[in-house]
Amino acid sequence: MKRSAAVRLSATLATAALAAATGLVVSTSSASAAVTGSATGYATQNGGTTGGAGGQTVRATTGTAIHSALCNRASSSTPIIIEVQGTINHGNTTKVSGSSCNTAAGVIELKQISNVTIVGVGSGAVFDQLGIHIRDSSNIIIQNVTVRNVKKSGSPTSNGGDAIGMESDVRNVWVDHATLEASGGESEGYDGLFDMKDNTQYVTLSYSILRNSGRGGLIGSSESDRSNGYVTFHHNKYENIDSRAPLLRGGISHIYNNHYVNLRESGINSRAGARAKVDNNYFEDSKDVLGTFYTSEAGYWQVSGNIFDNVTWSARSGDNQPAGPNPTSNTSVSIPYSYSLDSASCVPDVVNRTAGANKGNQVSNGNCTPQNPGPTDPTDPTDPPTDPTDPPTGTNLSLGAGADGSSKAGGTSYGNVIDGNTGSYWSPSGSTGSVSVKWSSATSVAKATIREAAGSEGAIRTWRVLNHDTGAVLASGSGAGVISFPKTSLKKITFEITGSNGSPRVAEFETYSG
Repeated sequence: MKRSAAVRLSATLATAALAAATGLVVSTSSASAAVTGSATGYATQNGGTTGGAGGQTVRATTGTAIHSALCNRASSSTPIIIEVQGTINHGNTTKVSGSSCNTAAGVIELKQISNVTIVGVGSGAVFDQLGIHIRDSSNIIIQNVTVRNVKKSGSPTSNGGDAIGMESDVRNVWVDHATLEASGGESEGYDGLFDMKDNTQYVTLSYSILRNSGRGGLIGSSESDRSNGYVTFHHNKYENIDSRAPLLRGGISHIYNNHYVNLRESGINSRAGARAKVDNNYFEDSKDVLGTFYTSEAGYWQVSGNIFDNVTWSARSGDNQPAGPNPTSNTSVSIPYSYSLDSASCVPDVVNRTAGANKGNQVSNGNCTPQNPGPTDPTDPTDPPTDPTDPPTGTNLSLGAGADGSSKAGGTSYGNVIDGNTGSYWSPSGSTGSVSVKWSSATSVAKATIREAAGSEGAIRTWRVLNHDTGAVLASGSGAGVISFPKTSLKKITFEITGSNGSPRVAEFETYSG
């Protein structure tokens, strides 16, 4: 026993030494106190965006420590919240290897992973000449950070010159209260501040500052890259930008309550079939703030409530098709989520008081008044999860229904959760996954009961229940048991496990009308 204790002590000291060397501090807390508010806009769709909610919280003061936190997880989908403090640069960002990560030196690499939050805390987080690259990943939150002077040419280079860049099958990203800035345009070595390409969808950029750059950002790398979209931009400030504020190629974007100042060449460039809903923005001291530019492949827009203050418009000719001087709608865009519009007249004030890093993460209440954000992520495990004192009544609607899901371990079946037999079960291939109950026609559901298989009780930590038809989150919490939500008519309901201890096993996914 003494020898084992000595070995354990030695291992603990070694881990502490490694943490000190890399700038990584591990916390046993799973609460996401540093993250404020919840995702908005299109990031709420497709199952929603919760980042690392419910996972372990760690503190990182170097880029290497951020990579270490990703690589030390049990799997590439294990939820984690990484609190970042200090300056992250090339000198402290190295590649770290592991089965749950795919990192590289000289860039913060979020590649082939999911369920991650990166949030600036304390005196702030500054990514200096170092970009954040999101590739083939999903469910990512980045909040309260500054990314500056990322270059694609000259020295040092990082992330192709993008402050934040997303590409290759990226889903559900929320970037909030960030400051993204450069010190010039392409001739000075810089590229875009916020770029999305190669099938990136369900993204929201909110309460952020983009400034002093030749290029604000794009959706789609070329006229043929049209698989991107469902992106919301709201309460951001674009300042001293040449063009691409943003550039849209294909897809749908919702652009509201943003403040644009000194756009020198063009602003919202909707082209290649893109459709943009442009509501209650304030455009000031700028040129050609909306239209189709530098291409013959037109884009479209629906406009309302915008203010154009000292905006100049060039003549329409060839590849230059500005929407002004009196912009009118040429398409209609339906928005699937709820949102509150500030009056355009107050946008400069409310955005100035709320947008950017280290502003206290304040938001607007839709009445031009900044306020502290609402509760933290709905999947915080401190939230009340289930209500065993209010059991469901009536027939288990899952009996006789169908089932499918996102992943399963060998030897299990989706059908095991609807067979009425607690001796059989479904288990995901990792620590997270989803399983659904579906019907051929709309069915009203108000409660669900999740029963864990014998021997795995307590494995399920955090979860969400989704209306699969619309992507709306019906409920979220932690632990198995009875789940109540407003009665909803749907054809498919999904139980998504976002965090677990070990291998979760769902014996039954019961559904009830009341």
